[in-house]
Order: sequence, then C-alpha cells, then structure tokens
Amino acid sequence: MVSANSYPVMGGVETHIHEVAPRLVRAGMDVTILTTDRTRRLPRHEWQAGVEVRRVPAWPSSRDYYLAPGIFTAIQQGRWDLVHVQGYHTAVPPLAMLGAIRSHTPFVLSFHSGGHASSLRIRGRRAQHAALGPLVARARRLIAVSSFEVRLFEETMGASPRRFVTIPNGASMPQPSPTARPSSEEPLILSVGRLEGYKGHHRAIAAMPHVLSEIPNARLQVVGAGPYGPALERLVSELGLVDRVSITSLPPGERQAMADLLARAGLVVLLSEYEANPVAVMEALGLDRPVLAAYTSGLADLADQGLLRAIPLESDAREVAEAMVQELRAPTPRRSVVLPTWDSCADQLLAVYEDVLASA
Repeated sequence: MVSANSYPVMGGVETHIHEVAPRLVRAGMDVTILTTDRTRRLPRHEWQAGVEVRRVPAWPSSRDYYLAPGIFTAIQQGRWDLVHVQGYHTAVPPLAMLGAIRSHTPFVLSFHSGGHASSLRIRGRRAQHAALGPLVARARRLIAVSSFEVRLFEETMGASPRRFVTIPNGASMPQPSPTARPSSEEPLILSVGRLEGYKGHHRAIAAMPHVLSEIPNARLQVVGAGPYGPALERLVSELGLVDRVSITSLPPGERQAMADLLARAGLVVLLSEYEANPVAVMEALGLDRPVLAAYTSGLADLADQGLLRAIPLESDAREVAEAMVQELRAPTPRRSVVLPTWDSCADQLLAVYEDVLASA
C-alpha cells in the first residue's frame, strides 16, 4: 500500500489504512505500507501490528506536495505482486503508478478524494484529473468509497463506471464505556475533523450563540488538529463563547477515547464543503449518534440514503442553529441499514486483490 502518510499521522486515508492493513495480514497477506516522512523524525523502517512500514523522505517539509522520488525507486526495486495506491491528490500517487507501470506490477487505485484549504488547489483539480487520466487508465481496478466518487471521476477522468468497485469506509468503533452516554442537562455537540477552513467548523461555532438562546447549557466541542485552529480560537473569543465552545484533539490511534467521546454526544455535525465518505461520520452513525451535515458531495449520498439530516451549505448561522436545536430535541429518524465495518471493508479489498492477481 502506497500513501503520502500513515500512522502516527492520522486522517481519513490514514485511518482507513490503519484499520484494514492488519486485517489483511490476519487474512494471510504480506502487507507493506510504503509512505513518506517530511519531518525526518520517524523510523525509516518498522513493524506495526504485523504490517511492515517503510518511509522515504519527502519535500518540502512545510507544504503538502510530498515530492518523494524514493517512492518510485522502492516500487521499482521491490518484488511486489500488487501495488495499492491510496489517495490521488499529492505527488506520491503518480510516482507510485509510474513505478508500478515501469516494473510491470499490477496496481489498483483508491481515490479517497477530499477538499483542500487552498482555493487555487481546488480550482486546479479538474486539470489535475485530466493530467492523471492516462495513469489512472492503467489501473486494474478503481476503488471508490462512495457513489459520489464514481460519478465525479467518471465525469472528470472519463473512467468507465464498470472499472469501479465501491467499498465504503468502516463504521465500527470499540464498545463505549458504560458511563459514556449523552447528558440531557448539558447537551454536547461535536464537530469532528481536521482543522481546515473547508471542514466547516466555523459554521458550527457561528451558530452557537443562536443555539444557546434556545438551549443555554449546550456545549460545542471541536475535535481535530490543523492549521485553521488559531482562526477558530479567535472566532470563539470574538463571539464570547469561551465557556461554551472548546477546541481539542485526541492522540492518533486513541480509538476507545474517540468512541467514548462520540457516545457522549447529543449531536455530531460536519458542515464541510467536501467529503467523499467521512470516517468520523461513519463512526458516529456506527454508534447510533444523530448527525447533521451539509448537503454536499458524499455527505449528500448519506443523506439521500436516510442515514443523516443534511442542510444546504449556504445556510446562515440562524438556519444552522435551528437545525442543530431540532436535532438535539428530536433527532430525525434514521433509516435502519446495516452499516459497513472495517472487517467487511478488508474482506472486499481482499476479493479485489485476488481477482486482480488471478487475471494478471
């Protein structure tokens, strides 16, 4: 598996790899994670839960371009049966795909598409998709996490839907502690995700004065880390919400702590501009927590399936607050469905690998 980052760096893609790779090892596969390190502080080689991890240097240290020629070299020099490229939006995936093509190694690609804080980068996505098209065309399978991704890359890369396999992220979490339950006296709202502008945490914060006028004891906890943190803290201070809004993060891999936190929430919100199949939302749904989201991208798919309530991204602070209050007082009934688990995700990936290898 090739990824720009892996544990202990954690995000949606990294959580996906952290969950499925050990399960594939237990199923009998020999799995290596080939990734990068911009800090030069992480081990070049280590083992995690039976999974080999190899890291190569990436540049620059302060930008998310991940220029890492060692990715190409490692794939060329290895004797891999299959390369799984995880993600598409940095310099790592094209290097990985080129390395696989040059070494005549079959490869599959999971897009794991997401938003970005830079509007310039967002505007350049269409050109990026077009440039990657010839490499993506050489993949033996294209793996999407939602039907939204299939539609998106069919349009922007000309990829046939027949080449896709849709495998959603898992919704399973550790069993919450017995004492972890929502409070009726001090309702907790969680906004979970990396601290980036496009994630929409500021929308939840801006709605809180209106929420507090209806539910004075409500609390909002923003959970995540990232460069947008100082701006969010300033907004909290400007709105006089220091006593009612907190911005925190959990150490990578603290799955039990995350499960307990989600279990205490009266409502989970994600007012993001772009999500393909957000892990945090799937985890909240897996713990039967009501979710309020923006009606965009993959979040719209989940809303159309009846799994969460969605409101227009353009909703103002009062409209967001009204929806939050309604969900706290009387959550929208959720359609009863069997949610995917990380076990089912790994099983489906294994089936894809076996099918590709059988025809290679």
